Parts: sequence; C-alpha cells; structure tokens
Amino acid sequence: MGMELSVTLLAPERRAELFGAGDRNLRVIRDHLNVRVQARAATVRFLGEPSNVAKAAAVLEKLQELSRDGQPLDEETVENVLAEFDQADNGADPSNIRVFTREAISPRTVGQREYVRAMLEHDLTFCLGPAGTGKTYLAVAIAVNLLKTGKTKKIVLVRPAVEAGEKLGFLPGDLQAKVNPYLRPLFDAMHDMMTYDQLKRFMVSDIVDVIPLAYMRGRTLNNAVVILDEAQNATPAQMFMFLTRLGHHSKMIVTGDDSQVDLDPDQPSGLIDAEQRLRGVDGIAVLRLTETDIVRHRLVSRIVGRYTAENGRSAQSSRPTHG
Repeated sequence: MGMELSVTLLAPERRAELFGAGDRNLRVIRDHLNVRVQARAATVRFLGEPSNVAKAAAVLEKLQELSRDGQPLDEETVENVLAEFDQADNGADPSNIRVFTREAISPRTVGQREYVRAMLEHDLTFCLGPAGTGKTYLAVAIAVNLLKTGKTKKIVLVRPAVEAGEKLGFLPGDLQAKVNPYLRPLFDAMHDMMTYDQLKRFMVSDIVDVIPLAYMRGRTLNNAVVILDEAQNATPAQMFMFLTRLGHHSKMIVTGDDSQVDLDPDQPSGLIDAEQRLRGVDGIAVLRLTETDIVRHRLVSRIVGRYTAENGRSAQSSRPTHG
C-alpha cells in the first residue's frame, strides 16, 4: 500500500539551497529511498512505501535544520543524513553489531563501546591500545556490518610490511603466499564473521581486498571500509600516503599498539606521529584503549600491566610530547 506525506518548508526563500542545484538533493533522496517527490511552492510531497516515505520526510526535516544552522547542503551532506537514518533501521548499533555467520557482536567494555560508536560516527578513526583490547576485531566487525547492510561496497585490509624481528621479504613464496600468513589476524576475525566460502567469493570478486601498505600508493578507495592494522609499524611517510587514499563515501580505521613498535630504533612510528598531528581535528576520532579493555584470558591483562609498569618510563621518554 502506498502512502503520501507532505513537508512544509520552514524557509521557502532558501528552497534552492535546500533542494540543491537542479534539485539534486531531492533526487538523491528519491533514488536512495525509491520514493516519488513532488515540490510545489512551500510544500514537498513524498509518495511510496510507508517506511520509505516516512524516512524521506524525516531526512528533509533534518536537512532543513542543518540549513537553518548554516551548514551547506551538498550531495555528500544529504548522503550522510541518509546514512544516519539507515543505521537506525539496519542495526548499526554500538551495542549490537550484526555480521553474517553468528549472533550480533557486542562490545564488552566502556572503552570498546566508545570505539564502536566512534567508527560509526566518523570517517577516520584511530584506536591505540595493547593486545587483547579488540582493536582489530571490532574494526573488522564494523566493516562486515556495513557490508552486510549495504552501506559499503568493499572492505580493504592493510598492514605494513614489518614483523617483530622478521621482514615480509624473508617469507617464502610469491606475494599472495606471503600476504596470507602475514595477515592471518585479520583473516581470523573475518572467518569468525562469515563462512570460508563467503570470504573466498568476496576476495575473488574484489569485495574483500588484502593489500600490504606499500601497495596502497596511487590508489583512491571509494565506497570502502579500509582497515590499517599494526599501524605502529608504518613510517610517518607511509601513514601520510595511506591517509590520503581516503575516497568518497569511505571509512578508514587505523589500529595499533604504540608500545610494540618493530621499526628500526631511529625510525619514528607513523601511528604516534599521526596521533600527535591529528588529535582534535574535526571529523577524526582518536581513542586509546587500556588494560581494562582487554577481553582475552585474564592473565593477558596482568601481563600487559606488568610490562607497562616496568617499561613505561623508557617508552614514554622515546615518544614525542603531545600538545
């Protein structure tokens, strides 16, 4: 059964700004929600399926609020507002992350809940913290959720080519043979959220892409969730290169443990450098998880605590001072 709903313009004199050039903003709403739109004088009518019509009207009301607050209404703003309403409908909930093959994943600590909310609300999120805090796992969960609910078209998994005491080049085999064991933690998380056959199909069709950081140069990634794991082992130049790959309608999630840098001692960490440079920049979330967020075996938290206490002084003295 169809439905019709009318919205009265609060400021008819700003109709052109609200509708966009050539009524582009209205067309974005129409195409996204599959509704018909009729605009006459100070009234906009939506016609179609009841749930879509109600959402279209709510989106237009939200856009009127943003316009009243002085925010420019370009196509990206309209799509961001639509995404916010989609999240409410499709279960992109910080306490209930739906994936393919298991019950919803839920963050288990206050820090993890803040991390999940930050990933949903920001296009670029940095998360620092020790092993076992769920940095990588929750990032993959959000990426899989957005793929499942149709809010992204691609997942890209990236790690710098540095290991603890072993360079990627020393591993046997061609690039694919090297990448697979090297990126095993990311694959383990993916396997927990989709079947092996699903993952294989997604990789064959390039819906899931696995890339060493060095191979990111020259690429621009649109409509994707891009996860850079073990980012403490990226150099500042590599980090800058990576961050500038962010394309339209994409999210980047950068995770790492800044107490476990495996770069040469005279080489600064790009993660620590980025945290210093980008903290406080509008639109970027920077979070730090701690031992209280560790959800592995209870001994892991105690081990991390002892190492942090004994090595904290020397580690802090080697890091730049944050402003």
